[in-house]
Formats: sequence, C-alpha cells, structure tokens
Amino acid sequence: MITIWGRANSVNVQKVLWCCDELVLPFERIDAGGQFGRLNEPSFLALNPNGKVPTLVDGNYVLWESNAIVRYLALEYGPSSMLYPAEPKVRGSIERWLDWSATSLAPAERPVFLGLVRTPPEKRDMAQIAADLHQVSQHWRLLDQHLTGRFFLENERFSIADIVLGAFARRWFGLEGVEREPLPNLERWYQRIAQREGFRKYVGIPLT
Repeated sequence: MITIWGRANSVNVQKVLWCCDELVLPFERIDAGGQFGRLNEPSFLALNPNGKVPTLVDGNYVLWESNAIVRYLALEYGPSSMLYPAEPKVRGSIERWLDWSATSLAPAERPVFLGLVRTPPEKRDMAQIAADLHQVSQHWRLLDQHLTGRFFLENERFSIADIVLGAFARRWFGLEGVEREPLPNLERWYQRIAQREGFRKYVGIPLT
C-alpha cells in the first residue's frame, strides 16, 4: 500500500492523488502540513528532511517533490507508460511543462492564491494582487497559445503534464472576484480535463 503524506487542499498533493486515480492505484493519505502540523516531527523529517508535502512512501522507498512523485508513479505503475510515453521527443515535451510549472507558473501563481484565498478580505493588498495577477496571466496566455489546435498538452494523449498543469488551472479558474482575460484554448482544455474522475475527486474541491 502506498502512503501519501499531505493535506487534501495542497495543490502539490492534489497532483499526486489525481495521478493515483488515473492509474487506479490504491493509497492511504495521512493529513500533514497546514493546520495538521507534523512536518517538524522527527519521524516525518526522517522521511523528508525538507519538512514539506507531499511525501510518498512505497514499501521501503521514500520520495518527495510532487513532480518527481508523479513521474515515478507513472513509470512504476502506468501500463506501457500510459501517462508518460517513452518516446524521447514526447517525454522531453512533457518534462518541459513539469519544469515550467515549478520554475515559472507556481512562483507567479502562489502570491495571487495566498492573497485572495488565504488572506482575509480586510488584510488584502489589492494593488499588489493586481500586479501579481497580471504576471500570472502572462503565463496562462503562453499556455493558451500552445494549446491552439491541441486536445491535450502533448502528443494528443492525456499525460502527467495535463495532471500537473490541470491542478494549477483549477486554482486559476477557481479564484473569485478577479477579471480574467478570455483564453479560449485554455478554457476548452480545462473544461475537458475537469471531467475526469480523478480531477473531480481530488482537485475540483473548494479552494481553501
């Protein structure tokens, strides 16, 4: 049995849970992080010295970093690399989006999410939020352009790239009280992946 440490409202945990659902892979999730604490406990730090979630335990194997976990699950349990094709050019393109999500999208998205979802209205810096919103919009515009004429992100097959970017897209489209520029390709892709069972169960939950 796979064990996943992490709270259900963490976008990085949600990627992993969704991936497990796509692979029909049973798991146990243990609440950790946020209001649940535990990240500084010696027993958890022995698993992940970074003190962050998600952390995966698969038998004697321990892995942290959400994108690395998603890659591992797809390779270890995905029939014929279902979510993570082996062709070098296809895999390289998928890897690009995983890296982009970590180095470009997530740092831009985080202050907007924290400012609008995890900050009380009376304490929000709306001028700063507007500036941050403009920055993250540029990233989504880039993805919208890439999705022109595409059904999924790469190779016309649903992959771990759609899982990882889809989890962040849930946050983007779930923000309330903001004006988003029309991005029709992004919106069509999002509506498509939002119908998947794993998304509905683990990602399409209220933002908190």
